[in-house]
Amino acid sequence: MTTPTKSTTPAKRVSALTSSLIVPLQRDYLSDKSSAVAALARLRRGAGKEVSQMPDLWGLADTGPLHGRPAEGGRPLSEGELVRAEDAVYVALTLWALHQQSRGTAMHRPGSATAPGALGAAVRRLMPPGEIDEPIRKRFVRAGTAPSLTALAQRLRELVLLLRGADIPLDYALLAGQLYNWQEPTGREDVRRMWGRSFHSYRAPGQAEADAPAAADATDPLTDSTDKDAL
Repeated sequence: MTTPTKSTTPAKRVSALTSSLIVPLQRDYLSDKSSAVAALARLRRGAGKEVSQMPDLWGLADTGPLHGRPAEGGRPLSEGELVRAEDAVYVALTLWALHQQSRGTAMHRPGSATAPGALGAAVRRLMPPGEIDEPIRKRFVRAGTAPSLTALAQRLRELVLLLRGADIPLDYALLAGQLYNWQEPTGREDVRRMWGRSFHSYRAPGQAEADAPAAADATDPLTDSTDKDAL
């Protein structure tokens, strides 16, 4: 008897593909291979832009695994799902390429219990332990309230530049899956909650639970409707 395989969600397929594209590129870039250096230069020019605006990038990343039936089982992606999946991969790749520019260590790093890689946790690491940096929080709010994927990519670009300056990595495979879900009809609120939870749950090494951020008991950083910059 054949045991049925567990189907893989579109978001998980996006995450897996993004990881498989970034990991070898990152390794080669850190080894100063000219082909990888050139590829990242091309990719980062697309950060914050629509894929249709950058035909130079078409074909640079092989999204073929998104087409057809997944090896783990399940159905092929519909046309709409495929568009959302390719856009999510594209945004994640271009943001990572910008993040990795001139950095000597890996800026894509899978998250773990001791080193969370989610967006909210990465943004929280930009702030002093136990304090809230308002300008950074407002940028985070603006990202969470973006009206379109293009606007979201542009606002994430601003955060990525801050993360690059502070040498704070991000889990881009996780982000890519969230970018896919964000495009779903009811996905934005779910992704916003994920980012907010990861922001509040992050603790700096050695930081006690009692030293949680002051805003943890206040409004969610992504749902502050009084912030005019969120509009």
